[in-house]
Amino acid sequence: MSPDDDSVGGGVDRLVGAVADGEDLAVEAALRPKDLGEFIGQRRVREQLDLVLRAARARGGTADHVLLSGSPGLGKTTLSMIIAAEMAAPIRITSGPAIQHAGDLAAILSSLAEGEVLFLDEIHRMSRPAEEMLYMAMEDFRVDVVVGKGPGATAIPLELPPFTLVGATTRAGLLPPPLRDRFGFTGHMEFYEPAELERVVHRSAGLLGVEVTAEGAGEIAGRSRGTPRIANRLLRRVRDYAQIRADGVVTREVAASALEVYEVDALGLDRLDRAVLRALLKLFGGGPVGLSTLAVAVGEERETVEEVAEPFLVREGLLARTPRGRVATPAAWRHLGLTPPEAPPGGQPGLFGT
Repeated sequence: MSPDDDSVGGGVDRLVGAVADGEDLAVEAALRPKDLGEFIGQRRVREQLDLVLRAARARGGTADHVLLSGSPGLGKTTLSMIIAAEMAAPIRITSGPAIQHAGDLAAILSSLAEGEVLFLDEIHRMSRPAEEMLYMAMEDFRVDVVVGKGPGATAIPLELPPFTLVGATTRAGLLPPPLRDRFGFTGHMEFYEPAELERVVHRSAGLLGVEVTAEGAGEIAGRSRGTPRIANRLLRRVRDYAQIRADGVVTREVAASALEVYEVDALGLDRLDRAVLRALLKLFGGGPVGLSTLAVAVGEERETVEEVAEPFLVREGLLARTPRGRVATPAAWRHLGLTPPEAPPGGQPGLFGT
């Protein structure tokens, strides 16, 4: 094969990957609830948000700015789309990292229509100049556009139509108080209970045309880490398994066998989670060990271990962050079927007695 053939082959692979990603996004969009009545879980946030939106519609005005916080996959983007649908308004979607300059934000704000919903994902990652421009836009519906540089620079006030900003963040603590205080409604998204995730699985299965038993839905829900996005992703993979290796019906046995193929265990731990635990237990005796050392041991970036694996392991009580480093809990030893080492004679036991 010639070099040109290699480049063509690589291009085809990238195209196939892009098409697959596009199909996944299309499926995710189809599974999103369209109104608050369809939205499962987050009962307190739904009730509060329903009052905000109903009151705004009764007044004939735009809804207050909304801040949604919580872990990824809990429905922040879906709720922003529901807000727009409930207010019969268009929605504009962007993200904090995409707005690096105040001019980027000014261009977006100046093109908004009256009543439009602006969804700003990962709002805590927006640049400081853009953030300061947003203060005035949220409060007074205007921005000052600076033309020129130095002593000859002129600030031109630009009036904006009333709009609703929906900000989403996974790290609410990084938002400065002046920005946080400008939101009229703040909702914190909680992790889902297994029963709620079962309802999510059943709803999604109906939309996908997948036959799933109550036990099969429970098996998927129990391994979904309290997150609807993960539940929907696992359902699609179990559907593939059922279609190829079973009779198409998702039962408990089919779901368990499928998720074993995809390396998702009974607690919802995936390959990375178990690699972190195995390194911590087998290489470092349960800890304490520093994050950088642990990341090197599993062949991953420090940020990947800290932001992807650790939050769930800590939440499940399998790992603890201490001033001396990461430490495994007795539950981690039990989950991997290992026996914790004995404390040395006259030595100090570990943080958890291991």
